[in-house]
Amino acid sequence: MTSPQAELAVFEKHKIRRVYDEAAEIWYFSVVDIIQALIQQADYRAARNYWKVLKNRLGKEGSEVVTKCNQLKLEAADGKKYLTDVASAETLLRLVQSVPSPKAEPIKLWLAKVGYERMQEMADPSRALDRARENWKTHGRSEKWIQQRMMGQETRNKLTDYWQDHGVKGSDEYAVLTNIIHQEWAGLTVKDHKGLKGLKTQNLRDHMSEAELIFTALAELSTRQIAESVEARGVPENADAGRKGGGIAKHARLALERKTGRKVVTGGNYLPPKGAQGKMGR
Repeated sequence: MTSPQAELAVFEKHKIRRVYDEAAEIWYFSVVDIIQALIQQADYRAARNYWKVLKNRLGKEGSEVVTKCNQLKLEAADGKKYLTDVASAETLLRLVQSVPSPKAEPIKLWLAKVGYERMQEMADPSRALDRARENWKTHGRSEKWIQQRMMGQETRNKLTDYWQDHGVKGSDEYAVLTNIIHQEWAGLTVKDHKGLKGLKTQNLRDHMSEAELIFTALAELSTRQIAESVEARGVPENADAGRKGGGIAKHARLALERKTGRKVVTGGNYLPPKGAQGKMGR
C-alpha cells in the first residue's frame, strides 16, 4: 500500500485503529479492534486470542477472509508500533458473519457508513471540511480557533501544491521540508513540539493554540512566496526557501514574545484532562 494515513475511529465506546490507502482509496481497519467491539471484551489480549482461534478455524475451513487480511504497523497502547492484522470494510463485513454477537448488525451498519462518508468526501471535499468543523466543535474548539485552523490548512495546501508541481515527491520529502520550516520558526522539531504537548498519534495542528496556528501559517505562506519568487525546484532549493520563510515567522515570534513576556510555543493541548495534563484555555 502507498503512504497509508493512520487515524482513529470510534464505534460506540470502542476505539478502532484504521489507515487509509490513498492509492487504492480504501480504509483498512484493525481486525482485533473490530473483534473486541463485537464480543464486548474490555481485555485486548482476550480479543487478540479470540481472533487467533477464529483465524485458525477459518483458515482450516478454507475461508478467503483470512487470506484477504493484510498486516500493517499500528500504534498500540504502549505507544510502540506493531504489525497488526488489518482488513477492508468489505472483508470485515464477511468476517462479522463468523462472530456470534448482538453487535454484529450495528457494526455492519457502522462500517458501511464509514465507507459511504469517505465516498461522499471524495466526490465533494467540502463535506470533509464540514465534518472536521463539527468534530472540532464537539471537542470544544471555539469558532475563532476553527476559522484559524481552516485558514492555516488552506495555506498549507497551497504550499504542498507548489511542492508537488516543482519536483518535491512523496510524503517523506514533504515531511523533511515541513520539519525544516517548523524548526526554523518554532525553535524545535515537529516531533519535539508534539512531545512538549504530550501528543503521540494526534495531529499537532489540532492541538496548537491560536498563536501557534498563526505563526505556522505565516512560516508556510512566507516559504511559498519565497519559493515562487526564485522558482525553487526540488528538495534542496525548497529547503532553502523553507529556512528563509521560517526565519520570517521566527523574527515575528520573538518580537511578540518580547512585547508580551509570554512564550508562543507551549505544552498546552486539547487532550482530555488526565492527571496533571490539562487543556489550553478556549
